[in-house]
Amino acid sequence: MVRNISDLIEHYLKQIIHNSSDGAVEIQRSDLAGKFSCVPSQINYVISTRFTLEKGYYVESKRGGGGYIRIQRVDLPSLEAIQAHVQQTIGDRIDQTAAEGLIYQLEEAGFMTGREAGMLKAAVSREALAVKLPYRDELRARIMKAALFALLTK
Repeated sequence: MVRNISDLIEHYLKQIIHNSSDGAVEIQRSDLAGKFSCVPSQINYVISTRFTLEKGYYVESKRGGGGYIRIQRVDLPSLEAIQAHVQQTIGDRIDQTAAEGLIYQLEEAGFMTGREAGMLKAAVSREALAVKLPYRDELRARIMKAALFALLTK
């Protein structure tokens, strides 16, 4: 359910990216701000928080009069490559932000359902893992690896 201006902008950009032949969109910040009747910094906020590499997007920005922002969807490759990517991304420890980004990316790519993603996020949250750092990040990595191994080999 779309609730606020940031959600609307995110949804609009994802729709354009999804419908494009190359999985990318080039936009001008001011044009998009005009379309949504908001300030350009709102566009910056949406792009910097919702279109990150952890979430499966590469963002390129060119400033100036003819400047633009290019958002490219980074598709995940084969299952074997995904498993290697997961292993490399997680390593021996992973913080909550990186874990949530990886979960988001796998959900977006269709490797897990929204329900599975929600359950895994809850299981690796700070609240659920109430131990001190660095043990919390190490425990989170172990849980992530075990859960993702089970999900990705089903």
